Amino acid sequence: MDHRLEPAPPEAALAKLRAPFEAFGGTWVEAPVLQPLSLLLDLAGETLRSRLFVVQGDGGPEQALRPDFTIPVVQAHIDSGAARGRYLYMGRAFQAAPKESGLPHEFLQIGAELFGEAGDPAADDAEIIGLAWRACEVGGRDDLTLRLGDASLFGRFAAAVGLPEAVRGRLQRALTSPRALAAEFERDERRSDSRDSRLAELLSDLPEAEAVGVLEELWRLAGIQPVGGRSAGEIVGRLAARAAAAKGPKLSAAEMDLVRRYVDVAGPPETVLDSLDRLAREAGGDLARPLDDWARRLKHLAAAGAELKAMVLRPAYAPAFGYYDGVVFQVESAALGEARPVAAGGRYDALPARLGGPKGAVGCMVRPSRAWIGGAA
Repeated sequence: MDHRLEPAPPEAALAKLRAPFEAFGGTWVEAPVLQPLSLLLDLAGETLRSRLFVVQGDGGPEQALRPDFTIPVVQAHIDSGAARGRYLYMGRAFQAAPKESGLPHEFLQIGAELFGEAGDPAADDAEIIGLAWRACEVGGRDDLTLRLGDASLFGRFAAAVGLPEAVRGRLQRALTSPRALAAEFERDERRSDSRDSRLAELLSDLPEAEAVGVLEELWRLAGIQPVGGRSAGEIVGRLAARAAAAKGPKLSAAEMDLVRRYVDVAGPPETVLDSLDRLAREAGGDLARPLDDWARRLKHLAAAGAELKAMVLRPAYAPAFGYYDGVVFQVESAALGEARPVAAGGRYDALPARLGGPKGAVGCMVRPSRAWIGGAA
């Protein structure tokens, strides 16, 4: 591969960056470098595929170099048998990036994961976010901003204002990409009965076993050898979901305007919460409970030492990793820009349960080479 290695900071700086994690406490985990490709795609989403380094095995399942540590640490927690636990890790992760971006393919991460249901999940969120913030601060940067979002809030907003359930799901998936969201709006604005995919429509009308056979026969006729860990059955399922979405309800002009206004809301957290409350009420909805959760989370963050004046809340912000289902965040440096976050993380309650473990999880990772500023070490 085009090997671009991100250099680690000096040992003295690295010790400073590790100190907040040591104070957080927990079991240090060694995660396998190779991870099952199909598992990564199922849990993190197809958007991750282009960022993976796939390793071809000798007839066995395809694997990929670990893009981050979350999934293997979840597995370590499940293997422990504990209902609640704290874990720490430090090691290199691997993600492909376009050559013109200048981003490295291999880089060091330090992180923490907190598992198990708590009496007040907002307190756990604040503890993890506060940990990431403190670790970034000790690197010496004075231009940090904490960007906050919520992967679950749009669904609750959409339900509160009465958007059709089928529409909520596809809009939620599109929120990670302005281009994808624009495409959803454009499709609804056309108001046509055309299908997004003729193949998807045809296969969706067949029994599953027959549809899988048809797809496999098409592959054979075209000389296509599928790669990437997806079976014919999985692809048929995705095509059927696409066809169902094309046949499903569409947004009205008023509903599209409402969604656009939600997506545009951003700013100081307390101001944003007021704006969302007004927007929901204007549309006949009630967001009192999730907004109360956020108010409580902000109080915990203030107590944890994060600077409220350095926070920006954009509810529609969502990272590409598909397993996040609650609060999400990243710490940004003005010198590095939004595309090079110093730290990131969030809540992913459902992921452990999907692997057979207890529900409830929130975590963070810090990039030491971005957190450290030369001379402060």
